[in-house]
Amino acid sequence: MDYSIETAPLEKLQYDCIIVGVYQDKQLSPSASALNNSVSGLIEKVVNRGDISGKNGETVLINVIPGSDIERILLVGLGENVPLSGKNYRKALSAAINNLKKPQIKSIVCTLAECAVETYDRQWKTRQIAEVFGDAVYQFTACKSDKEIESKIQKIGITAPENELAAAEAGLIQGKAIAEGVDLTKYLGDLPGNICTPTFLAEQAVELGKKYDKLAVKILEESDMEALGMGSFLSVSRGSRQPAKLITLNYQGGEKNSKPIVLIGKGLTFDAGGISLKPAAGMGDMKYDMGGSASVIGVIKALALRNAKVNVVGIVGLVENMPGGNAQRPGDVVRTMSGQTVEVLNTDAEGRLVLCDCVTYLQQNFKPACIVDIATLTGAISISLGNTYAGCYANDDELAHKLIAASLKTNEKLWRMPLHPDYNDMLKSTVADIANIGSEKGLAGSSTAAHFIGRFINTGVKWAHLDIAGVAYDKKGTNPICPKGAVGFGVRLLNQFVKDNY
Repeated sequence: MDYSIETAPLEKLQYDCIIVGVYQDKQLSPSASALNNSVSGLIEKVVNRGDISGKNGETVLINVIPGSDIERILLVGLGENVPLSGKNYRKALSAAINNLKKPQIKSIVCTLAECAVETYDRQWKTRQIAEVFGDAVYQFTACKSDKEIESKIQKIGITAPENELAAAEAGLIQGKAIAEGVDLTKYLGDLPGNICTPTFLAEQAVELGKKYDKLAVKILEESDMEALGMGSFLSVSRGSRQPAKLITLNYQGGEKNSKPIVLIGKGLTFDAGGISLKPAAGMGDMKYDMGGSASVIGVIKALALRNAKVNVVGIVGLVENMPGGNAQRPGDVVRTMSGQTVEVLNTDAEGRLVLCDCVTYLQQNFKPACIVDIATLTGAISISLGNTYAGCYANDDELAHKLIAASLKTNEKLWRMPLHPDYNDMLKSTVADIANIGSEKGLAGSSTAAHFIGRFINTGVKWAHLDIAGVAYDKKGTNPICPKGAVGFGVRLLNQFVKDNY
């Protein structure tokens, strides 16, 4: 996607469509008013005859502009002529791009960054345009023989006055970085498990490392993990012919000795449940069980693209959970890298078996400012929060508040869930140090899973666990600008968390 900041008058721009705003009570935005003068009052005529009321999110596309070189004009309702909320601004942007995904429209220029938005400046507004529009033009065609896509938008222009050019350009850099990070996360999530294997994802990480000077990528093979004593991690891969991988993406954009933020992603490239086999219905969706790992890879790319002045380490545990003659059995006991032993009562509670060794590995090799793991960990979180919120567990109030604040800014919603000794007690085992599921079937499944990971966090280390099982992918296709499939959840959230606090 080609993005640019435009400072020339609208009538001189060569785009297939110009996007301008209309307020309620037939009031035109400054750009709509200027453009109206260039097209012989056509916009005013359309508004006066009632084709658009100005309600937020309403749109009208003018396809024929007599006597003008301008091809199309899209009018977008902005609501009352008062500063918009951030939510309503994004709603107007979403409505605009959703109405322009037509094959004949290849380039668009948007003037909506001129709108007044509560507490937000030109930089933020420009960033939102790049994010929302970039999100909307994503389509997954990698597995189709016909690569023709519904939308052919290839160029997006964003207008800005000369005196705000620097702010607009800074916003564009950030917005484009996030859009590309989200795009990569969605692409990896949408790939089927026979293509997106642990080896494939490791190769994608290596390619990222080649592109960005500040990013170093290291891959541990199964032999390396065995030597380190990662018996819990490796127990998950025993039933699969695909070798497991552990990837470290070390982005050094900050001061050399400053402690890194460490992000951990669960990467089950396919989860059949192992011997505790999942039901056939819906099992195909388990290609999305690597959503946490895709989010970590995506946000690392976004940070590198915008040259973030911070140190961030991404740890991604990649494995496939399959039944097989060598697969671990319910009742097996495995030894973790930390030395603790785990009784595996259910082989489908495997993500935590991977994450616990990732947590130990990172704490032995880095001194983290904080740890945030992100994982499609439990179906139980969907029972609690549906497809609206991801669950947030944290052993530190300040860290939880920072993550939730970032979630409110990015509309990637988090709801704080409880940690409590009672849930820890539910993980007791009679034959090992800990069981991998709670003792009371159907109760507190997401909380006991969080406590399992928490058992491997060293004293004094700030840690948060994000369970994104209900929000990592959209099965219904209810998002007007995003097709069914992976939604890239976590890239915006974690980028904002890093940006605001570090």
